[in-house]
Amino acid sequence: MSLYAVVGNPIEHSKSPQIHQLFAEQTGQDLEYLAIKVEAGGFAAFISKYFADGGKGLNVTVPFKEAAFALADYHAPRAALAKSVNTLFIGDEETLHGDNTDGIGLVNDLQQNNSVSIQGNRILMLGAGGAIRGALAELVNHQPASITILNRTLSKAEQLVSEFGGLIDMRARDYGSFDETEFDLIINGTSLSLTGELPELEKSVLAGNTCCYDMMYGIEDTVFVAWAKHNGAALALDGLGMLVEQAAVSFSIWRGVHPDTAPVIAALRP
Repeated sequence: MSLYAVVGNPIEHSKSPQIHQLFAEQTGQDLEYLAIKVEAGGFAAFISKYFADGGKGLNVTVPFKEAAFALADYHAPRAALAKSVNTLFIGDEETLHGDNTDGIGLVNDLQQNNSVSIQGNRILMLGAGGAIRGALAELVNHQPASITILNRTLSKAEQLVSEFGGLIDMRARDYGSFDETEFDLIINGTSLSLTGELPELEKSVLAGNTCCYDMMYGIEDTVFVAWAKHNGAALALDGLGMLVEQAAVSFSIWRGVHPDTAPVIAALRP
């Protein structure tokens, strides 16, 4: 039996073991998938021992994605662009390979599961941390009309524009300088939903067709999803579909088969 796991801190809330078990049952794969908590400062030692002991692959979550990037000997192009890794495995010549499936998970959930187009649309992204960085690494490949990065600290948004702006029309804003209205797609990549807080947005950012997407998820609507519904967004989505879709890409990298995500998403919905 092959061993896989997700590593992070905290990790108790993770749905990844359930997701990958459902994938394994669906595709007839013989594997075990665990959730493992690692203390700060112990990540590199854990990675070395995990793969030396025969572990086949790892998912990496908060707060270790940047550390995983630094440890990997080889980066998939989207991971190199994101400077963040959420999928690890041993590749050719026993080298540690790092990939980032977050962005493609987001795009697949939007386009395949919810028929939300990216090409030609005006995108507003809230936050400038690792979640947004991973998303941008894939979104820039789908020809949006523009991407605006809105963040409390302007310099962090400007850093993303300096890295990704050559690929797409992109601009940085903080809340003091933000006066733009009407976006087709608004993506909340902040962690505010975890504490029940809202980004400082006016309803004027919503156009008639706007999809609001919260990369966080919960048993009930996140505060951002609830805000979007209350203010008339055409579609308001949480990040559960993204979670399953990014897991499916990791699974296919490791096992060579891509599972059907629809029944897994349905099984996880309250």
